Amino acid sequence: MAIITISREMGSSGIPISHKAAEKLGYTLVNGDEIRKVAAAYGLSPDAVEKADEKPPAFVQTDDSQTEANFHRIELIILDYALKGNVIIYGRGGQDLLRGVDSVLRVRIIAPLEERVERWAEREWLDPDLARVLVRKSDQQRAGFIKYYFDRDWNDPINYDLVVNTMNLSEETAVKMICDAVKDRNLAQRKDNSKKILQDLIIRKKIETSLFSKGVITGLHLYHFHIAVQGGKVTLDGYVHSQRELQDVLEILGKVEGIKSLTNNLDIRQFQSNPREH
Repeated sequence: MAIITISREMGSSGIPISHKAAEKLGYTLVNGDEIRKVAAAYGLSPDAVEKADEKPPAFVQTDDSQTEANFHRIELIILDYALKGNVIIYGRGGQDLLRGVDSVLRVRIIAPLEERVERWAEREWLDPDLARVLVRKSDQQRAGFIKYYFDRDWNDPINYDLVVNTMNLSEETAVKMICDAVKDRNLAQRKDNSKKILQDLIIRKKIETSLFSKGVITGLHLYHFHIAVQGGKVTLDGYVHSQRELQDVLEILGKVEGIKSLTNNLDIRQFQSNPREH
């Protein structure tokens, strides 16, 4: 169950490299097209995918709550594909979503800004000034997406196994490097344990998706609500704000498939508004 994640900058040739690597390896390329193909089975409309896919929040509470719920559904799609194996996950924070899965080959495709602007202008038949605006906007949006959802600088090379600068390297060379790297024996030796980790990640994501979708938990207070899954056994820590909220959480978890046992360590902490000044 080999898994490759590819993070890319707009205009770095990440798109053709990913397609060529998937074709050469015989892997499924999990990109926007593949996600949209199965989205309906996960309760996602085309519009919902468009609004949530690789987008940072708009900081409008009602919109963000729904967007986060849909983003968790997209993550669940990616995890289900990853469990099947022999996939290339293109963008979508795949390298961060699969953090802790040691058998994943994490690739980053980069190129200097001006080179990327020139390529994008040629590819899309755009004025170079417009291409520069679009490339910069894409960089900012994707960096914001990774920072918001995963609290990480997407340019930090320590989070990747292979960083390929396509300024001088051809697409064919990049593809060969990726195909050779995924066969490394260190990755192969970790596949069995990684499958168990993925199964637990899927259970956790199902829980998060259900909680977000029902509006019980939102990104605004997920920081004090912790979900741990090991071997299908779920442990809840932190706190909720009311007995009703606790009941809702437990009721939702009771409907999530794959949970073998549940340990509830949640506290109830009720907060009152400040008394009026007299």
